[in-house]
Parts: sequence; structure tokens; C-alpha cells
Amino acid sequence: MSTEAQETPKSPATGTTQAETSGFLTRVMVTGATGFVGRYITRELVARGHKPVCLVRNQNRFFVQARELGADRFEAVGGDLFDPAGLAKSLEGAEACVHIVGIIFEHPLRGQTFERIHVEGTHNVVEACKAAGVRRIVHMSALGTRVNATSRYHQTKWRAEGIVKDSGLDWTIFRPSIIHGHDGEFMRLMKSFVSDTTVTSLGFIPTPLPVIPYFGDGQNRLQPVSVKDVAHCFTAALSRPETIGKIYELGGPEKISWKELYRICRETIPGAKMWKPLISQPVWAAKFLAATIMKLPILPDYMRFNTAQVQMSQEDSVCDIGPVERDFDIKLRDFRQDMASYANLIV
Repeated sequence: MSTEAQETPKSPATGTTQAETSGFLTRVMVTGATGFVGRYITRELVARGHKPVCLVRNQNRFFVQARELGADRFEAVGGDLFDPAGLAKSLEGAEACVHIVGIIFEHPLRGQTFERIHVEGTHNVVEACKAAGVRRIVHMSALGTRVNATSRYHQTKWRAEGIVKDSGLDWTIFRPSIIHGHDGEFMRLMKSFVSDTTVTSLGFIPTPLPVIPYFGDGQNRLQPVSVKDVAHCFTAALSRPETIGKIYELGGPEKISWKELYRICRETIPGAKMWKPLISQPVWAAKFLAATIMKLPILPDYMRFNTAQVQMSQEDSVCDIGPVERDFDIKLRDFRQDMASYANLIV
């Protein structure tokens, strides 16, 4: 990887750069930097004058992924949430931690369960911050997280929030709705639903996909939020002490049902099959599939769903965006307009 200085990348959220660091932190430890949201947050940190120190399992892969940032504008430390040495090294000299690691699918044989990643992983990050003297932490939770939540996903997110809130650190927590962007798994799934007539199973067998399925009556609402807006808020929180000790729910400006979301995607994404009907999948049938067929390697990961996702789709995932727009001086992007601007980039 070249070590020559490169032009500071523009902020994905604002399209501008801020090379000056007055009022900003210097080194920010980041977990989950190789993921969809993590890539945008890392880029936003660089554009805003921070130096992200990313805890990653595969350093070589991350270097290739992040080469556009400029070699002198970030660091990568090998390790994960369960590697004390890696955590300690990534927090050396850091002034803040941005913790966004989370999973939507469990892989118990790989040690990836909601309990382990969300709860134990967050505990390890918090304790490592304390040991390193890093007081500032910005934590990724999820909209719908609450005590006595229906899904284990939300239950473990709630417990992770408790660990952060009880840590004694200077924390800010975000609870985003579904996060969208042209290179995210969610929009890739939407494109497959509305555009493809077959999907590859077992790596080579084409399986018909003649309909656009949704769970239940499809009337529960959500507020898709742009990944660029999420990155802006996470990064802006670092320089806004007034956000310490606050939980922000984060969504787009419009509340739309799942059925309406699918219609919007079918009307907007290039190559969509307008003839494909929207078909309800009974909740009981969806849960049965999630517990059986969806656990087998017959579909690509982005086409799978689990019981937690079925459960979460049957409750509204909406919020008041007023506090976020006020405290972060941002006008959150409209889902329809934003998707129309990048629809031809979805792969």
C-alpha cells in the first residue's frame, strides 16, 4: 500500500472536508470498521480531522478496503472483541471509542451469537476503555431496543446498552432504524426481491423467485435512515459534549410500511420487474422457514432471514427524529429521494 499522502476524502454526509482539528479529537478507536456502516463512519472520521484506529480481524483486507483514505490517515490493529491485547493496542493514545459491532445472524459454530457479540463483546470494549483511560464512547444500538423486547436481538442490545450506561464513561447511544445505502446488504436484498426472477441456491441451482414476499400483513412501519446520516451523527457526537449521557433514536423523516417500502423499491430500482406481485407470507410460515430451511446453506447470506427478523417486522420501528435533527444540526435524508439518487449503483 502506498504511503504517499493522498487528498483528504470528502465527508459522505456533507460532501465537504474539514482538515482542521480544532475542537475535534485526534485518535478514535473503531470497532466494526470493515462492515457496511463502519466503512462510512471511518471515512467520515477521516474527513472530519480524526484518525481512526480500527480493530479488524483481517488487516490486509482492511488496507485494501481503506486505501482511498490515505495510508497516513488511519491505523489498523489486528484483533477482535475477545482479544485483550488487540483491544489494548487499538486504544493506546485514543481519546474516544466508536463501538458499532453487531450481528443480525447468529453462527454459533463460529462463536457468533447475540449474547456473545452484543453483550460479552460490549463488556470487553467497555472494560478495555476503562483500562486504557479512554472516557468517551459512542455506541451503536438499534431502534426497538427496550426492556422485555420480543426478539433476542433486541434483548441483547438492551443489555449491551445497560453495560454502556453503567460504565461510568462519557457515553452517547444511537438507536437507528434500518440503515440503507447503495452498497449495503439491505438494498442488495431489495434489488433481488424486485429485480431477480431466480436466485442461486447451493452455489449453482437457480431457484424461482416469482414474487416479492413480506411477513404478515406488511402494515408495520419503519423509518429507513441513510448510512451517510448515521456516519455524520456518530462522528459529530465526538465534538458535542452536550450529547453525553443521551440516547438518540435515528430514522428517516418518513414512516412507511413494509408493503410501501417494497413498492417504492419496485418503482425506483432499475431493472425491477413491475409484474412481480407483493405476496404476504404468514408469520407462522416465516418463523418455520427461519428455524429450518434458512439455517441451511441453500441461499446466499443476503437472502436469508431469521426468527428475530420475522418478530421485529411485526412491530413498528419508528421514532421522533426531532432531537437528532436539532442536536446534530442535520436534515435527515428522505428515503425515496436518496434511494433514487443511488439506485443505479446497487449491485
